Amino acid sequence: MLELRPNCECCDRDLPPESTEAVICTFECTFCRSCASGVLNNQCPNCGGNFVPRPIRPAAHLEKFPASTRRVLKAGGCAEGT
Repeated sequence: MLELRPNCECCDRDLPPESTEAVICTFECTFCRSCASGVLNNQCPNCGGNFVPRPIRPAAHLEKFPASTRRVLKAGGCAEGT
């Protein structure tokens, strides 16, 4: 099951479970669309993979299967050209 991480690993922007701005790679590294397309040029800096829109878990399932509260942030954020 996806963790639904709560933030962008690059800029630390909040990405709640219902956000349509979250994208993930195959390892579930999580970024906002702006960082993914701008700073990262649509390539995950952790694994080199591509990004896809993160699915939205239906609200009715969030109580039983809550989103993660663990924030992941790259040290120093993401630099241009990473």
